Amino acid sequence: MDKAMPQREDVLAALGRVLGWAEMARSPQLGRFLAYIVERTLAGEGHTIKAYSIAVDVFGRPADFDPQTDPIVRVQARRLRGLLDLYYSGEGSAESVRILLPIGRYVPEFQSRGIEEPVIAPAPFALVPEPPRPGLSLNGGIVSWLVLLALTLGLGALAYSFSSFGPPAPSLQLDEIRNERPSVTVVEFQNLTGDENQLPLVAGLAIELVTDLEQFEEIDVRYGGGGGETALAANGSDFVLTGIMRLSEGVAQYSAILTEVASSTVVWSQALAVEVSDSVPARSLDSISRSLTLVLASPRGPLHSPARQWLAAQTSLAGAESLYICHLLFDIYRETGALADGERSSACFAVLPETQRQTAEARAASASLSVELSQPSASDELIAAADAELRQAIDMTPVSGFVWEQRARLLEYLGQREAARSAYGSAVQLNPANSDALAAFSRLLVLRGSVDEARPMARTTIEVSPLPPSWYHGAPALISLRDGDFLAAIGHAAIYAQVDREIGPIVAVMAGLRSGDGGVVNRYLPQVLEVATFRTHGILPELRRRISDEALLRDISTALVEAGVPVQALTQAF
Repeated sequence: MDKAMPQREDVLAALGRVLGWAEMARSPQLGRFLAYIVERTLAGEGHTIKAYSIAVDVFGRPADFDPQTDPIVRVQARRLRGLLDLYYSGEGSAESVRILLPIGRYVPEFQSRGIEEPVIAPAPFALVPEPPRPGLSLNGGIVSWLVLLALTLGLGALAYSFSSFGPPAPSLQLDEIRNERPSVTVVEFQNLTGDENQLPLVAGLAIELVTDLEQFEEIDVRYGGGGGETALAANGSDFVLTGIMRLSEGVAQYSAILTEVASSTVVWSQALAVEVSDSVPARSLDSISRSLTLVLASPRGPLHSPARQWLAAQTSLAGAESLYICHLLFDIYRETGALADGERSSACFAVLPETQRQTAEARAASASLSVELSQPSASDELIAAADAELRQAIDMTPVSGFVWEQRARLLEYLGQREAARSAYGSAVQLNPANSDALAAFSRLLVLRGSVDEARPMARTTIEVSPLPPSWYHGAPALISLRDGDFLAAIGHAAIYAQVDREIGPIVAVMAGLRSGDGGVVNRYLPQVLEVATFRTHGILPELRRRISDEALLRDISTALVEAGVPVQALTQAF
């Protein structure tokens, strides 16, 4: 690599190409952010680039802006860093001058690439995998889908536990549960390599974890620095996250441990392994933090396990409603799709104090619920009101991935697929560890025909997030079908069909036909023909409301006719 500083005109030319990239053009604020820090640096004013100056000059924050209480700059820096990685791993892979934004800094670096240097594309979750857990996969290693289906249904009836990740969640006295969001202090991981040169592989991981966890409104996260019992006790957190890093045969081994402060009990642990190479260590830290956060911050993760156990035992909240409890109920509704769960969440939000009910989080969730619970068809007035609520929620908190996800879902429901794609993109840029947004986005992409773009997100939601809900299997079912892995497609479709009575059984029929499994076809074809909207409008007219991939629609038509569906039923009432 050429270590010399690139020429000013070369950097500006590289900046122009990045700003002209379609994905960057969709985020004008991020484009202004990038131009601001690049131009300041080239002018020799890099030392003046601070969170405060960026917030005021780029994002229009007032002069009394406090970077300690408003995370907008950190969040937008993460989005910008992700977009730059995406650009240089794709359309900009041949760029001779690259603009990099190191983690934890706002001053960019300019890198000249020698022709002989290979491009190392950052894999969003490029970790050396743990020993595989039994279950469905997008790339092999499949158990019997019938066995997995039985296991999935059984797991849904069990209290949450992490048998694959460590000790079970904490036991609790149900009358002692707090209805406020859990708090966790993240302490710097210990470097056990004995080599100070390996500090970049661990330094900053705690800050990355704090930044990732802060994107979840239902968690109170704090930075604990180097730790120490006195400091931890004074911090007053419910949980403490600690960890170590050591080296073994060229692999960095990270171990994370979550301890319940009140009982001093380890309630969760996980080990991750990352190959050590010449790639930028920060990329490894970003992937490690994201993978840990996908579990820790999951609605089914260890931080929320006590409250979920309490909720499962309650027939009535009886005045224990809080914004946190309502959000958990909303998450449970998202998992099950059950009308009763949705109504319970909606009722919870409705009785919150006005100050909590008017938060962006509550308004976005309530708007989504109002439309979804009015199915099979919401009135134009109701949709317009929900749309207005979501727009206002975004204006209130433009860096909330949760709010953008709810906006994307409404746009998808309205058939505005391109706008929904953009909104989902904002949701996962703001919070790459939001597994619900990843699963919903990957499903939308597959139904649009963008399979390769959906693949890494679909794999992550199934293989990394804990106890993935049935609806997470939608994109994996279609991807497995596309890849010719029909056994996996049947397994995913069998689970997905529990929550999507239209597409789930159709994918199962298609996979059954292609694998020669007549039993699967016989089991799921009647379910296709029993869908009321299909019988009223014809199969394809209904599917076109959700599927814009014409090749997929043609494959569905061919398969259904082959399975014995009358041709006229594809387009007409039957």
